[in-house]
Amino acid sequence: MAPRMIQSMEILRMAAAELEEKIEEELIENPILEQHTVDPETAPEEGGLKKEKEKDVEQKELVIEEGDNANNEDDFERLLNLAQDVPDHFDDKPRVSSNRVQESGDRQHDLMANVTTRSETLQDYLTSQLHEREIDPDVMKLCEKIVSAISAESGGYFKASLTDLLPLDASEELVERAEEALANVQDLEPKGVGARDLKECLLLQLTLDIENYHSVHKLIVDHLDDLMHNRLPVIEKATGMSIEEIYAARDELRKLDPRPASEFADNFVAVVKPDLWLEQDEKGHWEVKMDEGPARNLYISRYYRERLKNGQATKVEKEFIKGKISSAQWLIESIEQRRSTLLRVAQAIFDHQSDFIDKGPEFLKALKMDQIAERVGVNLSTVSRAVDDKYIETPRGIVALRTFFIQGTQTDDGEDVTYNKIRIELQKLIDAEDKAKPLSDFEIMNRLKNMGFEIARRTVSKYREKMGIPNTRQRRDYRGKK
Repeated sequence: MAPRMIQSMEILRMAAAELEEKIEEELIENPILEQHTVDPETAPEEGGLKKEKEKDVEQKELVIEEGDNANNEDDFERLLNLAQDVPDHFDDKPRVSSNRVQESGDRQHDLMANVTTRSETLQDYLTSQLHEREIDPDVMKLCEKIVSAISAESGGYFKASLTDLLPLDASEELVERAEEALANVQDLEPKGVGARDLKECLLLQLTLDIENYHSVHKLIVDHLDDLMHNRLPVIEKATGMSIEEIYAARDELRKLDPRPASEFADNFVAVVKPDLWLEQDEKGHWEVKMDEGPARNLYISRYYRERLKNGQATKVEKEFIKGKISSAQWLIESIEQRRSTLLRVAQAIFDHQSDFIDKGPEFLKALKMDQIAERVGVNLSTVSRAVDDKYIETPRGIVALRTFFIQGTQTDDGEDVTYNKIRIELQKLIDAEDKAKPLSDFEIMNRLKNMGFEIARRTVSKYREKMGIPNTRQRRDYRGKK
């Protein structure tokens, strides 16, 4: 496959932010490529471009040829004639109205409002507390080493060993100082920080004034694993506590934080910048729109075209300009092709999934990529690249395009249903079950089949696990029927 074709497919795959970075790189590397800033106060309304200036993106042929014929005379003559063709196509693009510019600016403002400033790190917070205390300088150095080894991403645990922070020939006195340093760190806020395991983390947070202190302490020390697997009768038999006492102690234990420093974790979530958005026309039909951003204002430098046209360029300059024009033109056409493909693919998706907007996610219909590929008239791989990491702004929020491709099956009556619908019904069954005798996956399968859904038990188990629903034993409430 030709390198340029690979580049074109790669541009189709790019998300909006990636494309902007690509354009910035090309503007730096290619002097032929320029970007014009539109003044919204003086820009004419949309629709001012004559139809005869429009070109079908899919039908355009590249002006520059590559390979063995890259330097032939005919090819170069066509390059010189770009001065007549390119300005109409690339310079005089339809410009946005002031209202559209305002709408685009509002969307950008909403995205920027979601970006938070960087807060104090866990290490900074712990160190500042240490420096407020009167600690021996040698112990303080060890405290700082311990703090540097604590990760907010791990929840604030001290995963290293004290011996790892000491010389191989460390004296017994130095080991004692290290233990003293760890005790100082574990006394800091948030409570539980510096713990070496879950049990120690919970015990560091346990105070004598907590309700059911002794029962909670017993559960932490001896029965954490039993609690995790809901083996309450085992705890009842081993401790002599009643089921009610175990539940009360468990409720208190759940108030403790197993990841006390997680709030300091750098949980950076990239701000999603949608490529597309939806607008409803006068007839109530949802139309897909696209904000082209910086891609709209790209054009090939008039200066270099005129330099070729007037014969001012040297032979070396001609070859240089020829290559750069070829690169710039291919980039612009690839971006135009991306825009055309994205709009057609997204519109086809929403023509099929209009119930998502009007009724909600549970009304998404079964849809495969090959259906859209056939409807739009492109390859399956093109659809895959077009929806990859692309988002659309809808009345129900910003949604990934891939979300709308839903696998499905048929009921006994031949009705198409999505697996999303099956998951919704599964959740309803779980919510309504008798917690004293929760449904097994086999029983859930049978109830779904009675609703007309043909589904296997292993599929029920897979969905349940993906939905974060515990198994039958873990869902059981031993206090009786709920």
